[in-house]
Amino acid sequence: MEQVRIGICAPSTPLYPEEADQLIALASESHPEAQLVFHDQCFAIEGHFAGNDELRASAFVELANDPAIDALWFARGGYGAARIADNIMERMESESHHKHFMGYSDGGNLLGALYRAGIGTQAHGPMPVDLRRNGGDAAVRRALDWLVRRDRSALEPHVEPGQNYAAFNLMTLAMMVGTPLLPDLKGHVLMIEEIAEYLYAFDRAMFNVTSHLAGQGLAGIRLGRVSEVPENNRPFGEDADQIVRRWCERYDIPYLGAADIGHDVENKVVPFGTIPD
Repeated sequence: MEQVRIGICAPSTPLYPEEADQLIALASESHPEAQLVFHDQCFAIEGHFAGNDELRASAFVELANDPAIDALWFARGGYGAARIADNIMERMESESHHKHFMGYSDGGNLLGALYRAGIGTQAHGPMPVDLRRNGGDAAVRRALDWLVRRDRSALEPHVEPGQNYAAFNLMTLAMMVGTPLLPDLKGHVLMIEEIAEYLYAFDRAMFNVTSHLAGQGLAGIRLGRVSEVPENNRPFGEDADQIVRRWCERYDIPYLGAADIGHDVENKVVPFGTIPD
């Protein structure tokens, strides 16, 4: 059985060693052809982050440029990837172009930058930290199904060959607008999801994203799950679906309905670009 070596680093916030042990045990049972390689940096802690900016960037670059590593899996989100993205991109070597990269949430900063630069292949999908969630083993197995076996049953059900896709956490995407991290999304179906944001903040982010992408040939927007919405001191008056429909209508962007992605154990995989027939 051919081994697939998956390098795991933490571009944003840290994991704990016991979580790595749990993940290795799960993967050895469900995907014995997967060899998980945890960089020591995953367990570093410096304030909010999994080590300082240079440590996080260097760990990513080391794994990306290592010819013995087949894929890079982001340990978890949080915040921190945007602080190191430019540093990372400057240090990518030819070997990084043969890698597959997976994560979501704050990791969207790196997925977008890599996709823009044409480095490797990328997917918005579950991360090792999802093992913490109730039922998170299913999410982790789904991620490994795609990383190791390219099993299309792991994909978001609307993903079809011949169409370009991208997926982001909305707040992450809104912060990428106007920066060198945002890829060209012309002709793409854009899938978005969100967690723990007031609806007025969600509305503000939708304005930022749709006003920027208006007229750029976006194929449409699908809305994933918007979860754990805080209750404001006065009702906003619209739900997330209504907000997205309104901004899409204002900027003449096709609204395509729901997407099966989110900050939860049902999060499905969305490859960037297109998948082969």
